[in-house]
Amino acid sequence: MTKQSATASIHVDLDGNSGVFSSGVSLREAAESLLGSEKAARVLGAMKNGECIELSEKLKEDCVLRSLCYQDEEGRRIYERSLRFLFLLALMHLYPEKRARMLNSIGYGLYIRMLNEELTHEQVRALEAEMHRLAQEDLPFEKELWSKAKASQYFENLGWTDKAELLRYRPQEQIVMYRMGELCEYFYGAMVPSSGYVSAFALKPHFPGVVLQAPAPENPNEPAPYCSHSKFLRVFTQSQQWCRILGANNAADVNRMIKEGRLREFIRVNEALHDKSISSIADEILRRHARIVMIFGPSSSGKTTFAHRLAVHLQVLGMRPHLISLDDFYRDRKELPLEADGKPDLENVDALDVPHLTRCLEGLLSGQIVQMPRFDFTHAARSPVTIPMQLTGDDPLLVEGIHGMNDRIISEIPEQLMYGIYVSALSCVNLDDHNRIRTTDVRLLRRIVRDACFRNTSPRQTIDMWPKVRAGEEKWIFPYQERADVMFNTSLHYELPVLKTMVYEMLLGIPKSAPEYLIAHRLLKVLHYFLPVDGTVMDEIPPLSILREFVGACTFYDIH
Repeated sequence: MTKQSATASIHVDLDGNSGVFSSGVSLREAAESLLGSEKAARVLGAMKNGECIELSEKLKEDCVLRSLCYQDEEGRRIYERSLRFLFLLALMHLYPEKRARMLNSIGYGLYIRMLNEELTHEQVRALEAEMHRLAQEDLPFEKELWSKAKASQYFENLGWTDKAELLRYRPQEQIVMYRMGELCEYFYGAMVPSSGYVSAFALKPHFPGVVLQAPAPENPNEPAPYCSHSKFLRVFTQSQQWCRILGANNAADVNRMIKEGRLREFIRVNEALHDKSISSIADEILRRHARIVMIFGPSSSGKTTFAHRLAVHLQVLGMRPHLISLDDFYRDRKELPLEADGKPDLENVDALDVPHLTRCLEGLLSGQIVQMPRFDFTHAARSPVTIPMQLTGDDPLLVEGIHGMNDRIISEIPEQLMYGIYVSALSCVNLDDHNRIRTTDVRLLRRIVRDACFRNTSPRQTIDMWPKVRAGEEKWIFPYQERADVMFNTSLHYELPVLKTMVYEMLLGIPKSAPEYLIAHRLLKVLHYFLPVDGTVMDEIPPLSILREFVGACTFYDIH
């Protein structure tokens, strides 16, 4: 594209609608002209090549744009960032002495914990009312370019020392700050133009904090109903306790350990906490006399390594566990269900030969010798070679795969013989108190590293397939997570510096013009704030660590 002069006309194409505008027209103005007021009101930003631009962005050259609405993941991220700002401003107005830490997603909500004093029910309702008042005022989000030193001093003056310390690791000397009313903040991404854009929300009291409820994608005009996720919150609370034990709540805490040469000890304690938790789960399986242990969870959670480590702990208790993977029950490629684009739907439960799986489980529980299938991923077909397996006595069977607690699979298994374990990497180290690191981004980093090192798949290919993986998780995995008897968090507080060391240069190689650039850039913005580690630290990662499933040198065999 050729750059235009300040007085020239430019050609803008938005979602296939074209028009000619004066150079310097905002995206918001162009959207209203090209889409009409009703459609433009749903636009939260736009994609320009691989870059997300804000509605306030001035367009100064010919461009082809794709609008971002709430149905798009990036659109929801824009909405959530702006909503978090609205919450902080309301908190500053009503309870300036309180400090908030923004933690994990709960459905379409965000769990926020108070650091110094919990919120009463009455205070939550007052905060919600203040947020609605601010939204109705339609206050602008104003962009300001600050020096890193000025931003650090501002955060120090507010008492937000976590943010000031993090900025020491920012490679750029300038930072784009956002101002709304008397509050300035930075949220690592695009924002809406004004508070009126985020008028659909609710606050749900949830001791010792609150859930900030956003809309569901299918209905962006009202907050989604709150759904209880008690087991999920329980495991996340445990992970927060681990943060306190390890002394690592935010990225700056981890960096401090790296600089002070304490990361090796940090790794040992982190891995010991994992081991202690797995040991407790093994004790519970023995106590319950469970015969079928279903290990399930989303992609890149470390299910396979967790299953092997659990087997070791069960052996310590005198049991003889057997492991099978649901991946071995995939149908041949020609029998797979298809997606709308005609490609095989590998996330669908019907991609598995469920009747054959049911027959195998029934035979094993009956004490029979069963010929267990093996799937040949090279040829995308079941191997002619089978493996005989027999359960004797009270031998437990560990079944690992994404569909572990699906009705189609567990309906024929006696409930009293089954134990479900939901395994996921629930990131609990934040960038700072107001900016969390999303679990899905950590899992994607894990998968990029593993695919590049062991599956001859480029980062661009992995990023390209990720939206389909995520859509499959939303449909086939997350709805079943609360069925688990227990949840295990495979996230390791030290893993992001390790992953950065392996993936940073690969992500830098993705060009701006590539459709995968947006996600690569978002991952880089997180990794910017972590120091890399050297080989001596990498050597400290135990061979049985869940992280070894992704970075290599895991001593368990048959990982696929």
